[in-house]
Amino acid sequence: MKKVINAGIGGRSFTIDEDAYKRLDSYLTLFKSRLGSASAGEVMDDLESRIAELFTAEVGSGLRVVDLSMVEKVISQLGMPDGSEMPGVNSPEADAKVPRKLFRDMDDRRIAGVCSGLAAYFDIDVVLVRVLMLVALVAGTSGFWIYVILWIAVPKAETAAQKCELRGMAPTAENLAKFSNYQK
Repeated sequence: MKKVINAGIGGRSFTIDEDAYKRLDSYLTLFKSRLGSASAGEVMDDLESRIAELFTAEVGSGLRVVDLSMVEKVISQLGMPDGSEMPGVNSPEADAKVPRKLFRDMDDRRIAGVCSGLAAYFDIDVVLVRVLMLVALVAGTSGFWIYVILWIAVPKAETAAQKCELRGMAPTAENLAKFSNYQK
């Protein structure tokens, strides 16, 4: 008979067996120690949310217990923030492409981050998008209204996970750590 633990991960409740809990706890502790930046709290919150998403996808809505094999699978997908391997885990494919999502890029904004968000989403130079938006504004077309509508409709990329999604990067530990140095 194995002990099980009810644990809150990323705002969700999971039933985890004791071995899996110890492994996940050691991973999170090691991850946090290797991160070592001022905004580690935000990255750790994003990491826990990502772990909760992966556990929910694996377990579903049933009462299935998260076991050691699921934890190992999640750890191998996420990896470590510095790209190094954790003992006993294969490093993930950090450069894996995922579908991009449109956000306003608040790290490279001039007014509201609309142009820099569009540039990151379409993977083109931000100067080109800004020049095109300025030409549309000066030419008397609906450039102003397009900008205002996008400003209202497109959400900000505030978390490290959203910044990864904007650029089409997998939300792995290494990629989340790349955006941990930015402030809101």
